[in-house]
Amino acid sequence: MKLNRKQTRTLSKIYEKPIRSDIKWTEIISLLEACGALIYQRQGSRVGIKLGKQKAVFHTPHPQKETVKGAVEDMREFLRRAGIKP
Repeated sequence: MKLNRKQTRTLSKIYEKPIRSDIKWTEIISLLEACGALIYQRQGSRVGIKLGKQKAVFHTPHPQKETVKGAVEDMREFLRRAGIKP
């Protein structure tokens, strides 16, 4: 897994406490792709993600671009279970 500077910064933001509310969804998708995740569109605004043996479904934020705190917290847990840490 080779992350560029922006993806490394996004990973750090996801793990920061208190939870941030300014992380763009596109930055999270870029990070996941760099980690080798399979990302597929599901019904409506749902996105399925498979990373290693971990699977999850997230809602794409709309109309805003930033991911809500609850989704950031869920993404942190998903990445932690998949063994991805800063």
